[in-house]
Formats: sequence, structure tokens, C-alpha cells
Amino acid sequence: MARAAAVWANRMANHFIVCVGGIYVCFLTWSTMQERVTTQAYGEDQQKFRFTIVLNAIQAITASLVGYFYIRVIQKKPMLEMTKHRWMRFFQVALLNSSASPFGYMALRYINYPTMTLAKTCKMVPVMLMNKLLYRRHYPAYKYAVVAMITAGVSAFMLFKTSSKSKDSSKAVESSVYGLVLVFINLTIDGAVNSTQDQVFAEDREITGQHMMCMMNVCSTVLMSIWLLNPLNPELSSAIRFLSMHPRAMVDLAMFAVCGSVGQCFVFYTLAKFGSLTLTTVTVTRKFLTILVSVFYNGHSLNPRQWSAAGFVFAGITLDVYKKQTAKRPAVDTKASTRSGSVQVLLPEKKDLVEDDLLAAREIPELVVLQSGLGQNVSSSAAIGGDIRRRQLVEVAAS
Repeated sequence: MARAAAVWANRMANHFIVCVGGIYVCFLTWSTMQERVTTQAYGEDQQKFRFTIVLNAIQAITASLVGYFYIRVIQKKPMLEMTKHRWMRFFQVALLNSSASPFGYMALRYINYPTMTLAKTCKMVPVMLMNKLLYRRHYPAYKYAVVAMITAGVSAFMLFKTSSKSKDSSKAVESSVYGLVLVFINLTIDGAVNSTQDQVFAEDREITGQHMMCMMNVCSTVLMSIWLLNPLNPELSSAIRFLSMHPRAMVDLAMFAVCGSVGQCFVFYTLAKFGSLTLTTVTVTRKFLTILVSVFYNGHSLNPRQWSAAGFVFAGITLDVYKKQTAKRPAVDTKASTRSGSVQVLLPEKKDLVEDDLLAAREIPELVVLQSGLGQNVSSSAAIGGDIRRRQLVEVAAS
């Protein structure tokens, strides 16, 4: 028994190293390539890649292929049977998702990559604001504290960036504000994407996070292809001409698309093997490492006050993660029907989840009914947990 436990622990440790290493390598390379493609000047003529729809289309094509491979080869599951209604819903999500990304890429023309990475940690701010104004939803006190810490940290980061001695300080402030506005638009549309995905998962329980990843990107590819193949739109021909003149950009684009898509597969696998606490911790540290890599690899300079502001933002994120994981957990009935080989999880009432924090509830992994290897019967009370986990898969993978 002890030997078997040691073998199992060693195997899980190896899985953990592979998962965390895969997430770090893929997403740190992805972020580096994203910054390079969108901000670096290529060739002797010092031209920049400005074709954001082409960039999105390349990423969508790669993600759909990798998602299909993950479902069919790694999971060995059949693809989702598509109906007219499902196609309409996936196209709806794809349209919103395709509309959000260009604003993020355009923001990099006015703010640097560390600033955008830090600003994107404010994603919960527009989500909470819209839920509060439109749906009269209530949040616990710590959520408002987290939002205040993140907002104050990002504001301080931007304020400490500009020196009063600079001749172009007013112009720098104007550009920074415009860049942050673009990021805010990006985050707001992302919030609409999240809400639409919530509705899709709620009305169709056969759809998993992997299905969403694959089919949403298939639909995004179709939509962007229609836009790019429009004879009145010169973007595709201009992008092809740019890439033929600057082959280095083609390599960067390929690494950007592949690393982002493969990284999402590592996210799915890590969540399935180790749960959301481990994955959220890895995700938060990865974002901080992204800032470090951008600062040291691309030569961005941050003064001590900016580092303090960034630390304040991540302290708020850490508080949010901690409070989510210490939320009320469902009781596990270990005495239930051992003869049937199943473990019964006593889920909280649905109204308790709604009255608690909806944002936190989506990331409580214990809301998924646990099963032993002997039993395959799933309680109907798992419906809430199933929706939450499927939504969580997509949100963490996209972060």
C-alpha cells in the first residue's frame, strides 16, 4: 500500500511539473510573441505589423485545430453534434469575441505591455459594475475591497509612470489614457462574451469548455474570413505582402498562435488534474512573470513606485483568490452507499450560490460531484457545478 502511494505521488508530481512547466513556457512565450508582433518594427524599413484581424484569424484557425485535436486524440471523445441553434449560439459568442481582441491590440500602440497586462487584471470591475447597475446583484464586502485595491494600484502605476520633467509629459498622459480606454472597451466586450457563454452552458449541458474553445474559434475563423476576403478590404493582401517582405514576422506569428493554443490545453489538463486553486495560483504568478519578462527582455523601465503599485494590484488578486477558495464548501457524505462505489456530495442550495458571490461561485471546484472508479452515476444536483466548471474552464483558459 505504501509503495503504491509513493508511486502515485511520484506520478502526480511529474504531472504537476509538466502542467506548470507547460503553462509557463507556452504563455510566457505567447506573451513575448504578442508584444513583439504588435509593437516591434521589422526589417530595414522599420515597418510594424498592423493587421489585427489577420492576427486574430491566424490565432482562431490554430486554436480550432488544437481544440479538435485535444477532444478527438487526447480525450478520445466524439465531436459535438451541431444543430442550427448551436451554430447560432457559437457564432454569437464568436462575433463578440472577435470584436474584443482588436481593441486590446490597438491599446499596445499607446501603452506598453506591462501596463496592459496590469490593466487587464481589472476585468472584474466592469463585470461587477454592469451586474450591479443592470441586475441589482449584491457582492460581499471583500469584493469591493479587491476592486478598490486593483483600481488604485493600476491608477498609481499609470500616475507614477509620467515624470513632470519630461517635455512630452502631457502627450504621454493623453496617450496612456487613450490606451486604457481601449483596454476598458476590450474588457467590457469580454464581459459580454462571458455572459453569453454562461447562457450557452446553462441551456445546453452537453457543451464543454473544450467544445467552446474549438467551435467558437471555428466560427471566428468563418467571420473573419468573410471580412478579410471582402474585395473592398485590402488588409489580407497587405498582410501577405508584409509577411513576404519580413519572413521573421511569419515565425513570430506562428509561435504566437501555437503557444497560445497549446497553452490552453495545458490549462484544461491542469484544472482536471489538480483543481482550480492550483490553476488560479499558477495563472496569477504567470501574469506577474509576464510583466517581469516584458520588463527585462524588452527593456521596459519601471521605477520603484510602479513596482509597489504592481505589488498592490497582485495583493488584491491574491486576496480574491484566497476568499474564493475559503468560500463555503459543500459537505461530502463519505458514509453514503459504499456498496455502489460512489461518493455523494451534498451541494449548497442554488439560492445560496446566487446570494453569495456569483463570480466566486464559478470557481468552487467541489461543486462538481465526485465519483469513484467503480461508480458512474452522477447526481442530478451536479447541474449547478457542471455549469460552473465548464464556464471556469473557458474563463481561465482565456485569461
